[in-house]
Amino acid sequence: MRLIFASNNAHKLEEVRKIMPAGVEVLSLSEIGFLHEIEETGTTLEENSLIKAKAVYDWLLANSRLVIDGVFADDTGLEIAALDGAPGVYSARWAGSPEANRQKALAELAGKSNRGAQFRTVITLMSPPAASRQPSVMQVEGAVHGRIAEEEYGEGGFGYDPVFIPEGYDKTFGELPAEVKNKISHRARALQKLADALNMHKSSTK
Repeated sequence: MRLIFASNNAHKLEEVRKIMPAGVEVLSLSEIGFLHEIEETGTTLEENSLIKAKAVYDWLLANSRLVIDGVFADDTGLEIAALDGAPGVYSARWAGSPEANRQKALAELAGKSNRGAQFRTVITLMSPPAASRQPSVMQVEGAVHGRIAEEEYGEGGFGYDPVFIPEGYDKTFGELPAEVKNKISHRARALQKLADALNMHKSSTK
């Protein structure tokens, strides 16, 4: 089985390849020659994930003879309860930079007792059609619940990691070792659901 992951992020690609079942080959965008920027115009994680998967899928149909079993893409957001789920789909560009994003989160929660939050990842898999003419679309999601710290702690990870304390821990993602974060992360949980679905598909086609 050969899948295209709609990303060139080396960290994500390494995580994906570790979790995918044996016999599943995962290629990045650079490995298939896709060099375009994809405009993420969706207003939800589900929409943006689908936009990215579809853009790469359509490009392959028009420009490549590569035989594939599907294209998948992810989109991730931090959803803060006291802010009605913001920044959500706009997490990466909320205040203009990772540092500014973290500071905005801390400022918005100043004086608030409810600091609950979750990281959520949605993955969309688009596969070639079988009996119908339309490609099949499957979405899975993974989430990790936690809270926003009072200030930044740790220098590991990226994005909001230094201000997010996952449930069951007393350290932020910025302080926790990478191997711990990668086991409990929202992306890892979504990827595991995708891997489980692929395993079930492989079993049903034997």
